[in-house]
Amino acid sequence: MLSIRPFGNNKKEKTMIYPENINLTIERLYEVPSTNSYLAQLCKESKAKEFHTVITDDQTAGRGQRGNTWESECGKNLTFSTVLYPTALEAKEQFYLSMAIAFATVDALENYTDGFSIKWPNDIYWKDKKIAGILIENELEGKFITQSIVGIGLNVNQEVFHSSAPNPVSLIQILGVTINRQELLDRILRGIMASYIFLEKDYKMAVHNLRQLYLRRLYRKEGFHPYRDKEGTFLAEFQDVEPSGHLVLKDEQGNLRRYAFKEVEFVLP
Repeated sequence: MLSIRPFGNNKKEKTMIYPENINLTIERLYEVPSTNSYLAQLCKESKAKEFHTVITDDQTAGRGQRGNTWESECGKNLTFSTVLYPTALEAKEQFYLSMAIAFATVDALENYTDGFSIKWPNDIYWKDKKIAGILIENELEGKFITQSIVGIGLNVNQEVFHSSAPNPVSLIQILGVTINRQELLDRILRGIMASYIFLEKDYKMAVHNLRQLYLRRLYRKEGFHPYRDKEGTFLAEFQDVEPSGHLVLKDEQGNLRRYAFKEVEFVLP
C-alpha cells in the first residue's frame, strides 16, 4: 500500500513514496483553483519529476471537458493531477494514453462494485450517471508528446450535488457507505502507473491490450441509442473508436458516422 497521510492540512506537504521502485511524489494542497493549472505552472518553473501528483481537498475552479467546471464538495472527493513525460507515443497516437487512464480509473472502481463504464472519450459512468471526469492536457513538439498532465475528478463521499450537471453520482450514493479516499487514490495511481509503464516498455503489445480493455468497458457498446450532432438527433449503434480517438457509429440506415471529440453528444435518459 502507498503511505499517504490524511488530507486536510492547511499547508503544502510532500511525501516521498516508492511503489514498485518508482519515485512518486504526492503534493497535498488544502485549496487550489485547479490541480491541472497548478501542476502545469509547477512544470514550467521547475520541471516536476514524472508522476509528480498534486491533490487537494478543495478545488475551487476545477476544469472539465468542453470548458465545463467540476463540482466537488470540500474534503469529500478526489481531485488530483499527475504529470507524465511520454517517449513512446506520437501526437497522432495520444488517444492511447486517454484509453490507459480511463481504463485504470474504471479498473480501480470495479474493486467496489460493478456497473462502471467509459463514456467516450473518457468520462467514467456508473450506469447512466457520471461519477468521474478526466482531463488530459498534452504539450506537443513536432510529432511527439513532450508532457501530459492528467487531471481526475471523482465523486466519492459527496451526497448532494448543487450544480446544473444533469446526472452526477458518487460512490457513497451507490454503495451507501463512506469510502476511504486514500485507498481509492492508491488503486488509481497504481493502475495509471502500470498502464503507462506498459505503454513505455512494450508499446505494440500495450496498445493492442489497452484498446481491447477500453472497448470492452465502453458505455453504450451494444444496441441502438440516441445521439445528437449538428444535423439533429438520431439513433445509432457503436462500431469503433479509432486509434486517433474518433468515434464511429452506424445509424439505422446503415450509414457509418465518424466523429471527433465535441462533434457528437450522447442523448442521456
